[in-house]
Amino acid sequence: MTAVDDAVATAFRDEWGNVLATLIRTTGNWDLSEECVQDAFAAALARWPTDGVPDRPGAWLTTTARNRALDRLRRSKTEAAKLQQVAALSVPDEPVMPDDSGVGDDRLRLMFTCCHPALPLEARVALTLRTLAGLTTAEIARAFLVPEATMAKRLTRAKHKIRDAGIPYRVPPAHLLPERTSGVLAVLYLLFNEGYSASAGDDVVRPGLTAEAIRLARLLAALMPDEPEAAGLLALMLLHDARRAGRLDADGDLVPLEDQDRSRWDAGAIAEGLALLTSAPRRQAAGPYQLQAAISACHAEARLAADTDWARIARLYESLYRLMPTPVVALNHAVAVAMADGPADGLALVDELAASGSLGAYFLLPATRADLLRRLGRRAEAAASYADALRLVTTGPERRFLAKRLAEVGG
Repeated sequence: MTAVDDAVATAFRDEWGNVLATLIRTTGNWDLSEECVQDAFAAALARWPTDGVPDRPGAWLTTTARNRALDRLRRSKTEAAKLQQVAALSVPDEPVMPDDSGVGDDRLRLMFTCCHPALPLEARVALTLRTLAGLTTAEIARAFLVPEATMAKRLTRAKHKIRDAGIPYRVPPAHLLPERTSGVLAVLYLLFNEGYSASAGDDVVRPGLTAEAIRLARLLAALMPDEPEAAGLLALMLLHDARRAGRLDADGDLVPLEDQDRSRWDAGAIAEGLALLTSAPRRQAAGPYQLQAAISACHAEARLAADTDWARIARLYESLYRLMPTPVVALNHAVAVAMADGPADGLALVDELAASGSLGAYFLLPATRADLLRRLGRRAEAAASYADALRLVTTGPERRFLAKRLAEVGG
């Protein structure tokens, strides 16, 4: 990959959502905007090798995409609406003023727009991740644990639903924002997860995605100070991200949580996350993001790995499973039980989960089983499970970690 190719790839990761959100705001046309942003990135690949990478790639891409849209609208200016769009696009960018929704950030505004209640929740999340967060269909499919072809069909259906139902591209007034909050929270959560633990590639961490998710979560928490789950999600992100420096060694290889140098954790982020969790407005019961933040807080508050309150973590996962009865939560609960009560108890739960077949393509299921078998001294069985996990893993650092573990047990 050349330096220009790398610059375009970086700009795609960092700027796609911003450029697309700005163009959708100014044109009101989803398909036109997406096509013109794609054209802008193609133009960057063609022109940056000779013209050089601009100082502000995002501004260059926004201007190029807007000019593409302007040209296309002028060619079809027979409709009055098109003429209005041409006039809007001809005006230089002005600061975005909050409307009656109180949302002044383009990307956050468009997240609320995409998360329309007429769409199924999963479709809202997937569509927003694809169009505004810039995640590929394959990355979103892995996040939802479904085949890529299945996710592609869901995205197509969601776009057709928006078109056929005439769903407007606008942010609802403030009193209607809560009905879309669950979708926006889910988008930010999955965006952060893709940055904190990438679903594929050579880098297990994508700091640009985690930083953007945290920035948007801060905006959301400020916008909705009475929404405890908004504060809970921001706390969860901060507590997770605080451990980022300790997750990889000098060679870029994964370091298990129990072996991490906790002095490298970000004390400021931990303090902020704990304060948010403590001061979050209370309702009858904590929601899923608050519960996950409380789990992360158990790790953050332990000075040594041996001090971790695994029994409390297991109880929190039980509460989380009642709200989110997913196989991934069940797997995490099994790990907590193994750490609290012994690997044999955890292994029984993992084997029960494996028998259900619900996580057949999820590499962490055989990886977890292998680790528990290793702790029990059942090396041959552990080696077989590590080999199963290696066949499913999709990132370089995780592959190297599993290969190292497999070698340790004699595989």
